Amino acid sequence: MSRSGSSPIAIENGRDGRRHSVLSDFLSGSVPFSTSFIDTGPNVQEILTRDIQDCSSEEEDEYDDSDSESRSIHATDVQLAFHPTGVAYGSGFSTVPVPGRDVPVPNPHEVDESLQAELDLLHDNDIVTSKHPRTGWRATFMGRLYRSLFSTRVQDHKKPIHSPQDMTEATPLLPDMTITSGETSGDVTPTLSPDEVHKRWEEAVAAHDIKTTWQREAKTLVTYAAPLIATFLLHYSVTVGSVLTVGRLGMEELAAVNLATMTASITYYVPVQGLATSLDTLCAQAYGSGHKHLVGLQAQRMTWLLWLLMIPIAVVWWFSEPILAALVGGGQTATLAALYLRVLIFGMPGVAAFESGKRFVQSQGLFHATTYTLLIGAPLSFLQNWLFVLHADWGFAGAALAMAVTQTLLPILLMLYVQFFEGSECWKGFSRKAFSNWGPMIRLALPGMIMIEAQFSVLEILTIAAGRFGTAQLAAQSVLVTVTSTSFNIPFPLAIATSTRVANLIGAQLSDAARTTARVAIFAACAVGLFNMTIFVTLRRHLALLFTDDDEVVEIVVQVILVCAVMQIFDAMAAVSHGLLRGIGHQAIGGYANLFSYYAVALPISLWTGFALDWKLTGLWTGLTMGLAVVSVIETLYLYVTDWESAVAQAEARMRSETRRASVLE
Repeated sequence: MSRSGSSPIAIENGRDGRRHSVLSDFLSGSVPFSTSFIDTGPNVQEILTRDIQDCSSEEEDEYDDSDSESRSIHATDVQLAFHPTGVAYGSGFSTVPVPGRDVPVPNPHEVDESLQAELDLLHDNDIVTSKHPRTGWRATFMGRLYRSLFSTRVQDHKKPIHSPQDMTEATPLLPDMTITSGETSGDVTPTLSPDEVHKRWEEAVAAHDIKTTWQREAKTLVTYAAPLIATFLLHYSVTVGSVLTVGRLGMEELAAVNLATMTASITYYVPVQGLATSLDTLCAQAYGSGHKHLVGLQAQRMTWLLWLLMIPIAVVWWFSEPILAALVGGGQTATLAALYLRVLIFGMPGVAAFESGKRFVQSQGLFHATTYTLLIGAPLSFLQNWLFVLHADWGFAGAALAMAVTQTLLPILLMLYVQFFEGSECWKGFSRKAFSNWGPMIRLALPGMIMIEAQFSVLEILTIAAGRFGTAQLAAQSVLVTVTSTSFNIPFPLAIATSTRVANLIGAQLSDAARTTARVAIFAACAVGLFNMTIFVTLRRHLALLFTDDDEVVEIVVQVILVCAVMQIFDAMAAVSHGLLRGIGHQAIGGYANLFSYYAVALPISLWTGFALDWKLTGLWTGLTMGLAVVSVIETLYLYVTDWESAVAQAEARMRSETRRASVLE
């Protein structure tokens, strides 16, 4: 099947160009996509309508039309109610729903992924696959045992393992190879057109014939989560490399890099990520509406906005030493942290450009572009740390320089990928129009920034609190933050995959299948949490020695990491539970539960145990662990008592409502 943009075109050889979907009864013939894909928020419509009016010209119309034709697809229809999340494939998100923002238009990758998901479930239920007689070991007890454990086919789990049909002396050597109507030989699934797949899918869902197994859902979650885990780990490895290198310099440097990194994150990196999340909607909507040149325009506009935001923050970073000294006490740590921030100023433009660039390529379905960029950028970051810090003997400033160079290099690598490989169809060069129509974009972006900032601020408060305990405690905090953040890059992608899968199944009215996914996801979260906890407990001293050889810091890490190990269970459970809530459309519960747990539970307990009980760093992490325990319990209990059938009904109601309000951009 050829790849395509998500522009609204009819399926070839379809029934009068109408969508073939379980939701088709809710859609008028003029709506090319399920309205869950159309952001009807007034800000989005206002932005794109203005841009279309400003940019409309024969040249651009010809560009978009010819491009759509060159990338035609047999099925732009997404039957499994694909629900791309704002966080998917490395983009940021807020756990609290952002007003005025809806689900983006599906891109080619999501279209293909959704079609394959339909085909998999049809195959599992023997609706589109041939039923072939099993011969040899497959027909024996061992074959049935294997299938009962690993097969994704529904029927394989309904048959008894012990069967009177086990091969005996009377079993024919050549079994009956008669093939019924529509079947083929050789274990080859008949090739079906997307149109035929959609037709069979509609019929099967209407007849309630679609079931699933935990094996299928486990396989799907692994398939979805594995590339995300790789991408997230690659991206965070840039920070890990800097901390690893700085830890070789001394305790003061290790403490300073944590203070500087957290300050940079809260004052610039997190706001940039929060503002850039608006591009998840804007770029996807522009691409899906067929006005692909607007994708580049939106990315340009956001980049300029982020660069403008950079100026006052850069001034604060340059004169940050007295501020940091007041927060954590005077001394060498504040001086080094301020030096690190001054050097990082040179990487600020690259951070903004990379966040916008990620959305630019992801809106086209080119998620692998970011991964390929990081596959080159991350190793180069490690090389630069060795070169600048150890080989050139530039010390602490060299680590900051390596980070700044990497931050600048990543968007350049991404642009080179777009220029020489794919994605350039949405770029028509720089435009003065990027300096207009900022108001609606800012109104759309601000809520996301505020919500994300509110969640991450807790970590900065705890880092500042750790600084009040002394340099050794702050250095140990640097190690603990790094290892726990690294471990979180396993359950977090799992949560993304879970959210997407459950939302798809809920949208397709398959509540039983969604519940199966939920059970698999909860089990996987426990398994991941136990795995991380085991690593932390058994390798705690080795993990500490990776970052520093200072005996005092190592002993603090070895002691406190036991609390962090327990936290891994609740961290994974909270992440996946929230992913499930997002999937059933109840993310508000998880979002506000997170804010309550952080500010009403975690922060007070951390400060009380850390200072009043003099537990110091152990107290800070105890409070955070208890906060995560509370949020995971709240979310899990809510999921347990939730009526999943009502979630399906609510999804239908939202789609009906959006259908009445939606208008297709022309």
